[in-house]
Amino acid sequence: MPETLPPPGPRGPHRADLRRIADALERLAPPGPDPALARAARLLRWTGRTLEAVAPRAVLDPSMFLGVEAQKAALRTNLLALARGGPAHDMLLWGARGMGKSALVHSLAHALDLPLVEATGAGLETLGALFALLAGAGRPFLVFVDDLAFDPGGSALRKLRSLLDGGVEARPAHVRLAVTSNHRHLLARVAAEPADARHPRDLAEDQLALVDRFGLVLGFHLPDQETYLCMCRAYLAAEGLALDEADALAFALARGTRSGRTAWHYRVEQLVRRASG
Repeated sequence: MPETLPPPGPRGPHRADLRRIADALERLAPPGPDPALARAARLLRWTGRTLEAVAPRAVLDPSMFLGVEAQKAALRTNLLALARGGPAHDMLLWGARGMGKSALVHSLAHALDLPLVEATGAGLETLGALFALLAGAGRPFLVFVDDLAFDPGGSALRKLRSLLDGGVEARPAHVRLAVTSNHRHLLARVAAEPADARHPRDLAEDQLALVDRFGLVLGFHLPDQETYLCMCRAYLAAEGLALDEADALAFALARGTRSGRTAWHYRVEQLVRRASG
């Protein structure tokens, strides 16, 4: 009588099918944030769903930021309080491009050994989940949103206002926001009137209500000619180079602006000339 074969065991084809199903489920629902990163890494990025460790990057020493001494001092005082676990403000840094707003945040956070989490304005709706994750990390955090601007009348503006206002998704006491923007009221300039322009007073109230929720608001403005030249002089002196004022002014004129970034680019230009000369 022929021998009867046993039915497929757990190592048969059924196991392969289950593995494929499990892989598909993982793709549909990727794993959540790793809490260990929030307890250990110093520089992180929030993707809207997960935290990712970011490789350390070169940052300028705080002493290299010139022409913004008052803003730098106020920001450092606030970040130092946060780093020490004390009360601290949410921060809005607004103003001209090229004046070092985001670079200064990174520089001071690094100097004070303050963990920083980069987020994007597009992911404001997920910041509540980020705050919940950081709540149990047991150390202070600076959540940094760079170059933020809203469409007038958009719902995202009210979302950020709610987050700052201490609602359901309130931040833990040891987590604070730093936001940079080119616009005082965080609103992008548009050619057309917003859809709710028939209620300009309501829109203005929304703008002011948002800015009022930042305890520290710092403006960064383009320097006058003498301040720009002082920047150039200091940057070049650190490299053992003398300043040619006429050349530095011509460099700024060719670029259409005087700013900290222009002065730094002029420094680089002089280093290039020295290396090629």
